Amino acid sequence: MSTPAARLDDGLLAELRAIAGDRVVTNASVRERHGRDESYHPGHAPDAVVFPQSTEEVVALVRACAARKVPIIPFGVGTSLEGHVAALQGGMCLDLSRMNRIIAVRPEDMDATCEAGVTRKHLNEYVRDRGLFFTVDPGADATLGGMAATRASGTNAVRYGTMRDKVLSLVVVLADGRVIRTSRRARKSAAGYDLTHLFVGSEGTLGVITELTVRLNGIPEAISAAVTAFPDLASAVDTVIATLQSGVPVARIELLDEVQMKALNRYAKLSYREAPTLFFEFHGSDKSVIEQVETVKALARDFGGADFQWAARPEDRAKLWQARHDAHYAAMALRPGARGMATDVCVPISRLAECILETRADIDRSGLVAPIVGHVGDGNFHVIFVIDPDDADEIRRAQAVNERMVLRAIAMDGTCTGEHGVGYGKIGFLAAEHGEALGAMRAIKRALDPGGIMNPGKILAP
Repeated sequence: MSTPAARLDDGLLAELRAIAGDRVVTNASVRERHGRDESYHPGHAPDAVVFPQSTEEVVALVRACAARKVPIIPFGVGTSLEGHVAALQGGMCLDLSRMNRIIAVRPEDMDATCEAGVTRKHLNEYVRDRGLFFTVDPGADATLGGMAATRASGTNAVRYGTMRDKVLSLVVVLADGRVIRTSRRARKSAAGYDLTHLFVGSEGTLGVITELTVRLNGIPEAISAAVTAFPDLASAVDTVIATLQSGVPVARIELLDEVQMKALNRYAKLSYREAPTLFFEFHGSDKSVIEQVETVKALARDFGGADFQWAARPEDRAKLWQARHDAHYAAMALRPGARGMATDVCVPISRLAECILETRADIDRSGLVAPIVGHVGDGNFHVIFVIDPDDADEIRRAQAVNERMVLRAIAMDGTCTGEHGVGYGKIGFLAAEHGEALGAMRAIKRALDPGGIMNPGKILAP
């Protein structure tokens, strides 16, 4: 794969300023902020940050960089977790946050078209009065473009699916400045290669997503949420499996182990039992929610779950799920000054208990502080290693536990990443997961980005 030969020089900088004026920024603090995400991976600042306001501007900026083989790194709000935005070879960061127009909402078709810089909360506030909502909720208020680029999912995925399921169509600026629309708005199509799903999860390595059309859902008539603790991890996971096998259309089902619950109580001043715990949410009609609740309560009782704490009012549910979304920051608060190393394996649901229990035992043997939290309804869980960034031995031990966990998940026919993506943090695991298919991915990269300028060093090693 070719390597970009050029850094961004004064001549190119002048050309970028002719296109975007004072929205081309070379201030050191702005560049450093745009070269780092929320991961523990070292940041790499771009040479310049540009804030385009339209697809046409992105085209001009990409063509200027392509002519000199200067790298281009798309940026949403920087909430990725595998070093996706690090400018490993310098170049131009394209911050798409000012492309934040909601172009159209079509209640009759239950879809919306937005620019890439629209965040999920912005879209949800906009469509709420029409009885609609956008279901993908990764916790962070990420941009839709960034969520599509990393194939994000989150707490609602077990019922509503991930970005892979929600994106109907994309507008993409390719590495040579051509603009393509990957599909029409039809709910299904058999017309040619599926370019939409090629770019969903491409992490900016094949082109710049500037516009998306996404599916929306109707706001449920009734919503109820609950929390319940279990005597051990196996009982909690077995309840998850039993719930799914019973066909209960649960909207969210999240696992937090006893270490994470302790962290949450301290961080958010809560008083939950510090034991393996499941967070549930049920959507539907009044009658169907009651039926779902009764079924799950009975299943949980069989595995020792008791004392459901309910949240039916919107403000109570918001507080409950905010506690869940604060899991990462709560874990960090266990050791002030520490950094989080978040992992992201996903396995078939039948192997979930085995994978989690073996991983928990491995963590305990390592002596590391590492809560487990996960979207267990679809087999995805995260270990958050709370590490001292200046302690090389601690980092080495965390990486060793992580490697064993990833290889364990792959051996169970799972994946190294359920939703965080590859970035440059998981490149080393792709050969074990994909084998010869990695060669096909390289061929696609070469075909669409022959100069290797699109977010180089991500997904595929240079």
